[in-house]
Amino acid sequence: MDAQQFQLHIAFFPYMAQGHLIPTMDMARLFVRHGVKATIITTPSNAPLFSKTIERDRQLGFEIFIQLMDFPSAEVGLPEGCENASSINTPEMISKFYRAISLLENPLENVLQDCQPNCLVADMMFPWATEIANKFGIPRLVFHGVSTFSLCVFDSLRRYDIYKSLASDFDPFTVLGLPNQIKLTRLQLPNYIREENELTEALDQIIQSVLKSYGVLINSFYELEPKYLEHYRNVMGRKAWLIGPLSLCNKETEDKVQRGDTTSIDEHECLKWLALKKPNSVLYICFGSMFKFPRPQLLELARALEASGQNFIWVLKNEGKEEDHQWLPEGFEMRMKGKGLIIRGWAPQLLILDHEATGGFMTHCGWNSTLEAVAAGVPMVTWPLYAEQFFNEKLVTEVLKVGTNVGSQEWSTYEKKIIIKMEDIRKAVTMVMAGEEGEVMRNRAKELKEMARQAIEAGGSSFSYLNAFLEELKAINV
Repeated sequence: MDAQQFQLHIAFFPYMAQGHLIPTMDMARLFVRHGVKATIITTPSNAPLFSKTIERDRQLGFEIFIQLMDFPSAEVGLPEGCENASSINTPEMISKFYRAISLLENPLENVLQDCQPNCLVADMMFPWATEIANKFGIPRLVFHGVSTFSLCVFDSLRRYDIYKSLASDFDPFTVLGLPNQIKLTRLQLPNYIREENELTEALDQIIQSVLKSYGVLINSFYELEPKYLEHYRNVMGRKAWLIGPLSLCNKETEDKVQRGDTTSIDEHECLKWLALKKPNSVLYICFGSMFKFPRPQLLELARALEASGQNFIWVLKNEGKEEDHQWLPEGFEMRMKGKGLIIRGWAPQLLILDHEATGGFMTHCGWNSTLEAVAAGVPMVTWPLYAEQFFNEKLVTEVLKVGTNVGSQEWSTYEKKIIIKMEDIRKAVTMVMAGEEGEVMRNRAKELKEMARQAIEAGGSSFSYLNAFLEELKAINV
């Protein structure tokens, strides 16, 4: 068959968490716009997160489908319908959730047997997917929902473990072997790097799976981290394609509003509120869908926002309104009326970041949020919490120089022992929103925004990488 006439069928298998599901959906939508047939494999409770968007694409004539598989919640002792990492609310549920993930091997085999794709793009959290793809004689691509920079930092920490000999968890050390001088403390490292636990073994399995896979797809673009793509390829010896920012495939307002979960605020109300504000005058605050701050920390943040005098949109994911009196300063919402908008639940993040009134983003430095801020040209106030977020903070503040930190010191998925004080938060907010340094960051962020948009257009770096990847896949299938 002629390679030009051959249509690739690619199966996408995302990890069951918003931060993985959303970019995988974006990736599948991007691929079908390059002539690919795409099947997204997921579970019943996760499908509604993107089913409306997929249906709109199908009505436009794109070949994109959802294939369901059961999630063994009851089998591992999880509540019925607990199929997403955002549903985990106790440490005990984590191991049960990982156990359920490990039981998906046979269901994945059955799905691949049914749909017969030419390629499997599976999340890094499924290391066993490489062997399953081999059984079907198809290439497995690993999707890393993180930056190339973070992958390089992880590798260097494993190669040069000088952090083990430090006298204190607070002593800074230089991560060796990187293009830039990056300093961290032991307390900012993931617990599975600081000490061996069940996740350390899982990380080893992921790395071995990557080495045996066909290659890696990364949600980034060459101009953002060129030294680190070269390091990843030449020093670490990985085969990789940068095909992002994936969020930029959402061009219509409806796509931006329905990306991820159902928004808890009407988008017209949100846009109307923003339209009343001057350009670059609103700070957007969101820490992702997973973490729950201790109440004393929320109180410090609320006081800092009031003291800064800045307009803000604050997204609260896990705190209920009926409990607000326990941590919001007395009369806070009344005093902030018109100046601050509090959204409880899921927010239309792309719409907010893209609005001209938004001048800063206080973020946990999850890679999706970080890259969305870059693509929108918005400087950041960085507040990393866990995962690879402390690494992303270094990329934002020290390499790209489009943000400043609040002084987060402690990597933790649940209990934070170190409270960041109001004055430190206020200083960081004021620097980004009102200081001269903030204006320099904003100008640099606007330059990155333009680079991001050029990367995905015809002839751009990400567009070209994706085309080259697809041509390579066709060549081994025809």
